[in-house]
Amino acid sequence: MKASNNQWKDRLSISDQELSREVDIFEAEIALRKQGKLDEKLFAETRLRRGAYGQRYDNGHRFDGLTTRTLSFPQPLTKGPDTHWDAPGMMRIKIPYGGIDAPQMEVLADLAEEYSDGISHITTRQDVQLHFIHIEDTPSIMRRLAAVGITTREACGNSVRNVTGCPIAGICKDEAFDISPYARAIMRFLLGHPDTQDFGRKFKIAFSGCYEHGCGLTGMHDLGLQAKIQDGKRGFKVYVGGGLGAVPQQARLMYDFLPQEELLPLSQAISRVFGRLGEKKNRARARIKFLVQKLGVEEFRRLVEEERRLLEPDARWTAYLSDLNILDESPLHESKGSADPLAGAHLSGYADWLATNVAEQKQKGYYSVTVKLPLGDITSDQMRDLADIVRTYTRETLRTTVEQNFLLRWIAAQDLPALYEALQKCDLAEAGAEGIADLVACPGTDTCKLGISASRGLLGELLKRYRKRSFSPEVRKLRVKASGCFNSCSQHHAADLGFYGVSRKVGDYTVPHFQVVLGGQWTHNAGSFGLPIGAVPSKNIPEVIDLFTSKYEKERQPDESFQDFIKRLGKAEAKKLIDPLSAVPDFATHPEFYRDWGDVRTFTIEDIGIGECAGEIVSRMDFELGAAERQIFEAQVAQDRSDYAMAAQSAYEAMLKAARALLWIKLDQAPANPDQIVSKFRELFYDTQIFFDKYAGGKFAQYLFLTHENQSWRTAREEASRQLIEESHLFLEAALGVYSRVKVKPEESAAEPAYKIF
Repeated sequence: MKASNNQWKDRLSISDQELSREVDIFEAEIALRKQGKLDEKLFAETRLRRGAYGQRYDNGHRFDGLTTRTLSFPQPLTKGPDTHWDAPGMMRIKIPYGGIDAPQMEVLADLAEEYSDGISHITTRQDVQLHFIHIEDTPSIMRRLAAVGITTREACGNSVRNVTGCPIAGICKDEAFDISPYARAIMRFLLGHPDTQDFGRKFKIAFSGCYEHGCGLTGMHDLGLQAKIQDGKRGFKVYVGGGLGAVPQQARLMYDFLPQEELLPLSQAISRVFGRLGEKKNRARARIKFLVQKLGVEEFRRLVEEERRLLEPDARWTAYLSDLNILDESPLHESKGSADPLAGAHLSGYADWLATNVAEQKQKGYYSVTVKLPLGDITSDQMRDLADIVRTYTRETLRTTVEQNFLLRWIAAQDLPALYEALQKCDLAEAGAEGIADLVACPGTDTCKLGISASRGLLGELLKRYRKRSFSPEVRKLRVKASGCFNSCSQHHAADLGFYGVSRKVGDYTVPHFQVVLGGQWTHNAGSFGLPIGAVPSKNIPEVIDLFTSKYEKERQPDESFQDFIKRLGKAEAKKLIDPLSAVPDFATHPEFYRDWGDVRTFTIEDIGIGECAGEIVSRMDFELGAAERQIFEAQVAQDRSDYAMAAQSAYEAMLKAARALLWIKLDQAPANPDQIVSKFRELFYDTQIFFDKYAGGKFAQYLFLTHENQSWRTAREEASRQLIEESHLFLEAALGVYSRVKVKPEESAAEPAYKIF
């Protein structure tokens, strides 16, 4: 039974009057929106800043191979992905640096059971998400969370998002020092800060205690901070301007060493510069990575330092430094030095679990244990059981991880066998953590409005297969990540084998595909990103993985990483390998290719009336779009051989070809001159918003316009040419999306063909 709103309001008012007032205000705003007295755009930003997201809604169910989510709600006023404001949505809950305790877990379990579908989802930024939440319930949820010290404030929206941190901070053998208190301090300082309220887009911060590992992923964040000790003093290497999304960019080194006393004032100064100079009108270029790219890191640093000198001193900048031990942890049970972790070897599955899910801490005799959550999901019953386990074996020392798992810390060696048995009883003792069988997926088409292909469905199928297989040590440690679209919520660019959802038109059907992204680097804090090599039908992706893992296993050189192997193999050879799997068989013989994983429905478009003239024009479009795709691949090959000028030129020309292909829809003769192509494309497809779609609006057109206007491809070096390749990929995908929406009116004469864009 749901607790009354007033009960939780009373509890919260004792601990945090300010937050209680904020929730009261939001509750009033919901009432005003119901009455039509609050503008939808304003309300949307308001609810997003409080963690309330819209989600995909079809009143049906999705099956990812592991769980079935079937829920029945009153139909919203508008059906489909663009739902009405009060349709069931998603609640994102911030868990700073992943730190969570047993009482908080129990509240999350209750909320998931009472307001959602009984499942809590751990995200790739250490948050918790609850789906199918009604907006009227969000104030009560916020109060109940706040009563145990959790907030949803600024979990979404144009704000500082959850501050992530290495889950093994404080116990890692390679760390400079424990980053946890610093992550906590910056989260508290920037939460609701006046200087973080005028961003054009979101801002993400990450901490890592070392350089070597991937736990913190500082290399792909807006602000990345790596712990460093210099001359006996604590500080940070500071990286700025990283990000994944549609076009990933590696964070750039801003300071090799920043004293710890400057951490908070620097973050404030960066926020002020971003808020003042960051893009506000064009959301496609509103992340700080574009500002850093535009200014250059030296000029950006100069502006930040100038802003820092103007700041009024704030006692909070250094107050937390007097209490850096506030998050120190200690074991519940003293480790017995003679204890043998292998003492539980007689238990079924224990040896595999010990090998893959258990790691030694730097504190002798103690271990961390990864609780593997398939696709990041945990049921309310499991959450409560895990809370009891945490109390039994630790002082509630638990973290969420960026790989969508839980990490238990400070487990005494002698407790490992009993802990394994306790986890077995609640179905949380699955082996294979942090490897090929620990697959990471975004929500995809299950609940996300932007999902194109079923990332959870695909990886759910892979999990079923991989539970029955054993892998060599080299293959076992590979990371596989899939996103439902280009936005990289699963961090597919940093995976050994990454995938993101796209679609392709095959005859009269739209077929779900995934772009294959190879050779990303998870270690060294996401040290480098992979590039897409081509699209493959969704149903062939398991074969793609088998193909590359088998080849790697057979042909790798001693101590050769998968990333180095892919680099040695080369993009051209890799593309040849997937070409046979790129073909889509006929619908009559293989209808399964025309359905996505976990969905019984067929992905179709309305029949296209095809006349002779239409066939000719469509043929031209096919030809030129195919040529554009080939040119992008040639750009990748040039990038591989370090011919960055040729790579950039090829990527730019690919966008021109794709734009020209679309002009055949409107013109009897498409121009060949680049200026005319861009001008006509802008007039006929951008200004008319035909090129716009529900996933990205018209932002991908800006890639062509800016590259053409600035002629930036002429002087591109390694990073710039790489970015152009990514942008050309996305432009082509958008062009293919327009092509899939082309309809030919059969009643028009062959002499005067007419086309309609839906």
